[in-house]
Amino acid sequence: MNASFTRMDESTQDDWMTIASASVTYDRQVVDRLFGMLQALGEIDGGFGVTQLDHALQMATMARRDGASDELVVAALFHDVGKAVSMVNHPAIAAEILRPWVSDATYQIVRTHQDFQGRHYYHHFGGSRELREQYRDEPWFADAERFTDVWDQAAFDPEYDRMSLEDFRPICERVFFGEAADGVSRAEVAGG
Repeated sequence: MNASFTRMDESTQDDWMTIASASVTYDRQVVDRLFGMLQALGEIDGGFGVTQLDHALQMATMARRDGASDELVVAALFHDVGKAVSMVNHPAIAAEILRPWVSDATYQIVRTHQDFQGRHYYHHFGGSRELREQYRDEPWFADAERFTDVWDQAAFDPEYDRMSLEDFRPICERVFFGEAADGVSRAEVAGG
C-alpha cells in the first residue's frame, strides 16, 4: 500500500511510515543502482582505447592491489561515474554522488581529480599542467597525487588484468552500508 495523500499538507503519520519503509528498501539497493551507472559507462569510450567502465575497473583494481583503503578503492571505481551524465562536469557529479558515504578528503580527491590529471595532458591543449598546485596545502594533496598519478592516468591498458565489477561488490557494500567516515553506521541511519 502506498501513501494516500495528493498534497503533503494532507498527509498522515501512517502515510509517512509507509514512505519511510519504502525508502529504506530503496536505499538498500544503492550499490545495484550505482553499478548500473557504471555499466552504462561500458558504452562510452570517449575516444580512449578502453571504455570508461574498463578504465574505472582498471583504476579500482590498481588501487586495491596497491593496498588502498576501501573508501579510496570505491572512489577509484566511481571517480568518473559522472561521465554517464556529462564529460565536462563529471568530477563534480561523481564527488556529489559519493559525498554521503565518504570522508571529506575522499570527496575532495574525486572533486578535484581532473585538476590533478591535467599534469599529464593539459599541455597538449595549451593549458597549465600545474592546476593541482592550488591544493598543495590541503591535507589530502598527497593522496590525490597518488590517486591520479599512480592509478588514474595509468588505467587505459586494454590488456590489463582487472577485477570484475562484481569483485568490488563487498567493498562497495562495506563503504555504502558499513560504518561511514563520520563513524555513523549506514544501516542505523537507514533503519536497518
